[in-house]
Amino acid sequence: MRYLTSATRLAVTAVAVAALAACGGAEPAAAPPAPVETTVTEPATEPTEAAEPTPAAQLQACALVTKEEAEKLAGTPLEDPTPSGQNQESCWYTGPVSGPTAQVEVHVGDGAKKFYEIDRDLGHEFETLTGIGDEAYLEDGTVFVSVAGVWVAIRLVRLDDMARYADRMTELARMVAGRL
Repeated sequence: MRYLTSATRLAVTAVAVAALAACGGAEPAAAPPAPVETTVTEPATEPTEAAEPTPAAQLQACALVTKEEAEKLAGTPLEDPTPSGQNQESCWYTGPVSGPTAQVEVHVGDGAKKFYEIDRDLGHEFETLTGIGDEAYLEDGTVFVSVAGVWVAIRLVRLDDMARYADRMTELARMVAGRL
C-alpha cells in the first residue's frame, strides 16, 4: 500500500475541488460586485496651539557646562562631551584613558531633581548654598541647583578629597544658575 504525503494529498484535494466547481451546472458564474467608492471625511478641527515645552526640555546638559568649565572643575584635561537621553538631558565629560581618573556629569530636569531627592532620602549631608538660584545644595562631589523649577545636578568624580573641589563646584553652580 502506498501512502501519500501531506503535500500530495493537498494537491489532489485542490484538483478535485476545482473539477467539481467546473462541473457545477449551466448557470454562469456571478460577476464580482462593482467596487464601492468611499470617501472618508475628517471632522473639522480648530487649530490647536502646540503645548509649551517645559523649560528643562529646552535645555541640553552639555550646553549648561562647557568642556573648559568641566576641565577647570576637574583640574585636568577631559574628553569631548558625550550627551545622553532623548533630549540630551545628561552629559558626561570623562578623563582620557591615560589618566588621571576624572569625570564630570551634568544632569538637567526631572532626573537631576530625582538624584537630589534620593541622596536626601538616603541621609546624605548637604550644605545649603545661598544666593545661587532658588535652591542650591552642595554635597561631597555633587552640587544641585534649582531655578524656576528646573533642576541641575553636577557631579565630579575624582580619586582625591572632594573638599578640594567645593569652591570650584560652588562657582560652577553659580554660573549654571545664571544660564537657567
